[in-house]
Amino acid sequence: MKEQVHELARRSRVAARTLALASRAQKDAALLAMADALVAATERIVAENAADVETARADGTPENVIDRLLLDADRVAAFAQGVRDVAALPDPVGEVVRGSTLPNGLRLEQLRVPMGVIAMIYEGRPNVTADAAAICLKAGSASLLRGSRSAARSNAAIVDVMRDAIAAAGLPADVVQAVPAHDRSSATELMQARGLVDLVIPRGGAGLIRTVVEQSTVPVIETGTGNVHVYVDADADLDMALDIVLNAKTHRTSVCNAAESLLVHRDVAEEFLPRVTEALQTAGVTVHGDAAFAAVPGVLAASDHDWATEYLSLDIAAAVVDSLDDAVEHIRTWSSGHTEAIVTRSIDAARRFTLGVDSAAVMVNASTRFTDGGEFGFGAEIGISTQKLHARGPMGLQEMTTTTYVVTGDGHVR
Repeated sequence: MKEQVHELARRSRVAARTLALASRAQKDAALLAMADALVAATERIVAENAADVETARADGTPENVIDRLLLDADRVAAFAQGVRDVAALPDPVGEVVRGSTLPNGLRLEQLRVPMGVIAMIYEGRPNVTADAAAICLKAGSASLLRGSRSAARSNAAIVDVMRDAIAAAGLPADVVQAVPAHDRSSATELMQARGLVDLVIPRGGAGLIRTVVEQSTVPVIETGTGNVHVYVDADADLDMALDIVLNAKTHRTSVCNAAESLLVHRDVAEEFLPRVTEALQTAGVTVHGDAAFAAVPGVLAASDHDWATEYLSLDIAAAVVDSLDDAVEHIRTWSSGHTEAIVTRSIDAARRFTLGVDSAAVMVNASTRFTDGGEFGFGAEIGISTQKLHARGPMGLQEMTTTTYVVTGDGHVR
């Protein structure tokens, strides 16, 4: 397996050199061809995906995980549109990050340049295959895509379609390659192909991310799990708060920006707690609450396990807090650093909350479901980083580049 993975990586490096010199027009033409080809191949992709889903269900895979795996015509159309959205974005390659003329007359420019070869190791979510390929291509880098075995047929079909379209558009097909997923060793070899792979991005559950971070010898951008909180402040508009909590929890439960914990200020708990609990239960949500919430019929008593859990299901942990500071302390104790939200009419409370929590995204009077590259206007995202070096939050085109300093002189010597 090592030689197979290394051969794929070597081919990616060759293709990446050609891609780095491609114009925006060439890259955009390839992206638009990819999008058209994906739509044209919808029936094939959905059929291959149905086989993956059938196998997953036979293996006893939970329905919330099935939801992430499942493709239909609308979802194929959505990620094809994501590819078109990436084509419409400005090309980050060649952007001048900063520039100046030094006192000695040297002209200094810091330019965005391609990363080179980017490996994605991810679970479920075959839409990631198209999203990652599109963003890497626009950013001038080749992509090695190692999806999960559960989505092997879906991913293979998507990659085949995109490669044909890329080649037809005049770029090397090897700028997008699939890494075999039938053997776990392929992921290990990929994350240890230092010198052949420039960056690894894991996207999936906590176990996958931890394994890649701990075992990779290639630099890693960590995309974290989403133990996401909504805090309803003492000065909240409670009608707004109810809408935000319901949307954040129930709009789509299997995604990383769905709310997993609810915190309510004690000053509004008497009024808000019965309303929000009834609304959540009516929507099919099981509430795991502290003593205040557990007094409501149907609410289960919460433990530390609940505060730490990314449910990805119709479950939510809920607690009443005495102050904004207590809410911030709870979040800093249990959050995965993904997204937090505050509902408040107080500018001061919003400022203190925003500065107090330590997460990649903070929502003020908005649902956590907006933490998304597409919603942020980045086009299709490659993941949401919860680390602090290089990239944090939804990662789009700029985050998939590095920089080079170009210094221009006129015979200068030192």
